[in-house]
Amino acid sequence: GGANPGSVVLLTVKDTGTGMNAETKARLFEPFFTTKEVGTGTGLGLATVYGIVTQSGGSIDVTSSPGAGATFSIALPMVKGTTTPERPRRAGVSLPRGTETILLVEDDEAVRRLVRYALEDNGYALLEAVNGEEGLRVSETYEHVIHLLVTDMVMPRMNGREVAERLSVTRPAMRVLYMSGYAEEVTRSRGLPAGARLLQKPFTVDVIGRAVREVLDAE
Repeated sequence: GGANPGSVVLLTVKDTGTGMNAETKARLFEPFFTTKEVGTGTGLGLATVYGIVTQSGGSIDVTSSPGAGATFSIALPMVKGTTTPERPRRAGVSLPRGTETILLVEDDEAVRRLVRYALEDNGYALLEAVNGEEGLRVSETYEHVIHLLVTDMVMPRMNGREVAERLSVTRPAMRVLYMSGYAEEVTRSRGLPAGARLLQKPFTVDVIGRAVREVLDAE
């Protein structure tokens, strides 16, 4: 709303599915929220769409009711010429900002996308790796300071603790924030260091943003 006539492009997508109730609709764009069975969906698809649309200065609305399918309406500002507009800030969200360099090691592309969105939007420089081995290679070839390692704890071949321990040899001042979708007791039984900061999945953009700042600012 609020745009001048002709200044936006409206994209409408409809389906004839089962629809959704008011409670589901209210949580539709929350990261990690899903109505699918465990293991069959990440709950990041619509959260990613929402992020892309709002970063582009647009809006997205949904109308739906049980048994009546759903209609998604996306309004995007019409672009004139080829000038790249300044990236708009997300309305209503005020997170601690920073300029530090962060190495993200995560094997789930959807989670990487969410963390990237949360951190780059608040000023951080992000290096990414899809597993521990790639994380070590990224660190080896990056010539500047890496202030923080954000890593999934449970990954194939090399877990988060192993990644952190090997990186600490060459980067002893680098801080670490672990992530895990497993219960905390399970994660600790798999080698989470005592006193380490653990971020439990699922988490929101706000939670990852504040956790990163807290770890970086800790004495």
